[in-house]
Amino acid sequence: MGGKDGKHINSEASALFRAEVEDVLPLASKDRHDTHAATSAAARARRRARRAARQEPPHPKNAPDRPVDRSEKLLFRRPGVTGRMMKNLSSGKIRCQEEIDLHGLTEAQARAELTEFINAACLTGLRCVRVVHGKGLSSGSRGPVLKTAVNSWLPGWDAVLAFCSARPIDGGTGAVYVLLDRTR
Repeated sequence: MGGKDGKHINSEASALFRAEVEDVLPLASKDRHDTHAATSAAARARRRARRAARQEPPHPKNAPDRPVDRSEKLLFRRPGVTGRMMKNLSSGKIRCQEEIDLHGLTEAQARAELTEFINAACLTGLRCVRVVHGKGLSSGSRGPVLKTAVNSWLPGWDAVLAFCSARPIDGGTGAVYVLLDRTR
C-alpha cells in the first residue's frame, strides 16, 4: 500500500480491479443456501469499518506538549489490549500486512497520507500495519517532527488498538507497528 514517496501503490491496482469486475454477475444456482444472516453480519461489520475509517485523527494542535526524542520508543495501547498482545506486536510476531513510508513529506502531507492509509487498512480488514515516520535526522533542531505527529495522531483513531516502535530490522525507533481493530 505504501511506497517510498508515501503514495499508495495498491490504490491504482484496486481501482483497475474494480473497473474490470464491475459488470460481473454471480452465477445462478438452484442449490444456493440462504446467506442473508451472514451477509447482514458482514454488512454491519463493513458499515462499522467505514464509520471508523471516516474518522480523522486529532488535529495537530492537540499534539503532546513535548516532542518525542529521536531514540525514544513509542508505545500506546487501549484498555483491553493484553500484555501478551503487546509483546507479540513489539517482537514482530504479528505479521505486518501493509506499510507506508512518510519520509520526505511535510507534516500536512504526512497527515493526509496516513489518514488515507489507515482508512484503507480499516476498510480492508487489516490487523497490523507498519508506519515508517523516520527519526527526524533531517529535522535539525526541531527534532523528529513526523515521529511526534504520528505519536499524537494514531491514538485519535478508534480503530487503532495499539502501536509500538518497530524492531531494529523494521526501522527501530523510526517506525511503528500499528494494531488495528478489525471489528470496527
